[in-house]
Amino acid sequence: MPLEPRAPTVLVLDAEPPPRLGRLIGRARVEHTDADGLTGRLPGADVLLVWDAASRAVRRAWPGGARRPRWVHVAGPDVDHLLCPELIACDTVVTNARGVFEQSVAEYVAALVLAHAKDLARGLTLQRSGEWRHRETRRVAGTRAVVVGSGPVGRAVASALKALGVTPAVVGRLPRTGIHGPDDLDRLLARADWVVAAAPLTEETRGMFDTRRFGVMQPSAYFVNVGRAPLVDEAALVRALTSRWIAGAALDGSTTEPAPDSPLWRTPGLLVSPRVGGAAVGRHDELAAQFVDLYERWAAGRPLRNVVDKRRGYVPGH
Repeated sequence: MPLEPRAPTVLVLDAEPPPRLGRLIGRARVEHTDADGLTGRLPGADVLLVWDAASRAVRRAWPGGARRPRWVHVAGPDVDHLLCPELIACDTVVTNARGVFEQSVAEYVAALVLAHAKDLARGLTLQRSGEWRHRETRRVAGTRAVVVGSGPVGRAVASALKALGVTPAVVGRLPRTGIHGPDDLDRLLARADWVVAAAPLTEETRGMFDTRRFGVMQPSAYFVNVGRAPLVDEAALVRALTSRWIAGAALDGSTTEPAPDSPLWRTPGLLVSPRVGGAAVGRHDELAAQFVDLYERWAAGRPLRNVVDKRRGYVPGH
């Protein structure tokens, strides 16, 4: 199919598997680049699709006086790693993949809560050693949770926990109906059986789960981070678990991939995973379809969805 006259150029910062953008044939000039080629290719692009959602190449490539895309879409929920000062200050619109990952992440949190309460890890250990040992496990219904982050992920997590009979309290940036403000957090942590971090990464949330916050929690509490890794002071978490200030924790993602000698591998009661909460089968097709739908809105001059407030670093509504 021939291209439309003056068809916009969509530049894709690639990752495997590549996006399926067949619906754009004839309507856009789709080009691909890797991180090394991004700087030289940006001036010719109208739209940048950051398919490699974890890449930091945009932050490195954006500064400079050359022309830059009018719209950047990130095929993931997080944008803090690409928002350099030049991108924040310019009029380029940034969108993210809000709406694709929330249910999968909520299911993963529910699975972690059930696995901890029902002592599944110990059950597998006993099975491997051939031990037939009766034991009691914890009831989930009737317990309390604090979900830090009132955006779509946090709300989905709260709904999933509520379905298990857990009473969730959601903490957001500002208090409003059904949402607690930051001033309530310590009080809620002191009573919570489950603490879930699902907040966006901002200057206010960076390192918010530190020695003091782990010290506020109950010794029976279980902590889960499904937000950005820098929300958590990892050394403080290791100390909290080693000292048995809390009962257990799960980090779905770390600041960096743990080295072979990292204490994260060996800390008792800690599960580490490489951002698998949102990695549901079929997500790549959903992400590509979402981008095409947004492109159709953009090409028609209609308002885009999932527009990031670049100064806050997330889509408003958290």
